[in-house]
Amino acid sequence: MSLETILIIAVKKPDQQDERFQSSLDELISLCKTAGGTVEKIMTQNRVRIHPAFYIGEGKAEEIKQEIEDLVIDLVVSNDELSAGQLRNLSNLFGVRVIDRSQLILDIFAGRAKTKEGKMQVELAQLEYMLPRLRGQGTELSRLGAGIGTRGPGETKLETDQRHIRRRIHDIKRRLKVVVGQREQYRKRRKTNDVFQIAIVGYTNAGKSTLFNRLTNSTSLEEDKLFATLDPLTRKIQLPCGFQPLITDTVGFIQDLPTTLIAAFRSTLEEVKEADFILHVVDGSHPDHVRHQDTVLKLLEELDAHTIPTLTIYNKRDKVMDDFIPMNRPYMVMSALQEADIEKFTFYVEEVLKDEWEHYIANLDPEEGKLINRLEQETIVEKKIFDEENNSYIIQGYVPPEHPLKSRLKE
Repeated sequence: MSLETILIIAVKKPDQQDERFQSSLDELISLCKTAGGTVEKIMTQNRVRIHPAFYIGEGKAEEIKQEIEDLVIDLVVSNDELSAGQLRNLSNLFGVRVIDRSQLILDIFAGRAKTKEGKMQVELAQLEYMLPRLRGQGTELSRLGAGIGTRGPGETKLETDQRHIRRRIHDIKRRLKVVVGQREQYRKRRKTNDVFQIAIVGYTNAGKSTLFNRLTNSTSLEEDKLFATLDPLTRKIQLPCGFQPLITDTVGFIQDLPTTLIAAFRSTLEEVKEADFILHVVDGSHPDHVRHQDTVLKLLEELDAHTIPTLTIYNKRDKVMDDFIPMNRPYMVMSALQEADIEKFTFYVEEVLKDEWEHYIANLDPEEGKLINRLEQETIVEKKIFDEENNSYIIQGYVPPEHPLKSRLKE
């Protein structure tokens, strides 16, 4: 299958730093590649403000039109979100399809969603994005899906009828409510069973799935692409001391994520809010890793998850520069591909948890096997000695502050 040829257009405003602007362009190139396209050319313009009708200046637009013809471009992608009018004007002028960054991200999500819930969430985000852009897009919307930016609901030959789309949005929201309700039930059950939950979060392509797979010996999708994971996966892992928490891999974060998407994936991201502990994976080798981690921290704050104890993993140690300075604490620099690092990591997680938890010493009769077993699985046991003189087990360890076993240990 031949890749679609893409031309990127971008406006740089005076308040935008050069590095930030360049990094948003690099990210857009990666997004285009992930969507199955190849970027032939990038055309930028410095402007004090965005042109209300054409996004870029009209002179520049004519220049771009010439490039589109010379390079036989299939698709133009804008670095910023475009209004309905801008989309229409540019499409008419260029004579090729024009989409913006948000549509591109939504398109990737549409291709990546595997579960029923994931697909519904993407469709909802796409429809909510389309609704205000319907006017004057008659021919655009009725086309059958073909190429980047048309996956998902575009393929079902959407009528331009706003009522139809509103009805569909209402229908999806209703169905999602049921799914979210079921997810709530699962969460409550896990809470009542007092299972300790760890959530892996991080910027897209930081190596979350690789870490998750190495810890759980599973095979969720690992790719050097953006948004390789969309649907959260949860598995049980065992730490060296025997303690068995649940660990969840989540969707990658990205700067300027379309707001409709954050809203749509809110329920998926709620997993993070319910976690007892967060592993924040950062690609330590990325030149813009500081801004990546800030994007994630900002989203965690929006989700109300910023107060949960967190360990920052600076991943891809093999590619990290010598002058690397970690910004967050506690932290660990590692490579999720190195067996030795994974082992070190599991011990380190134990140490970090011990700092957060409460120390206990319990004196238990041999008949209390069930309780001893629970302590080994649900707490971090440091020492277990059999005292022959008193015919009892002396167990020393650390317990989560809210754990119901705490009251039993006090007795």
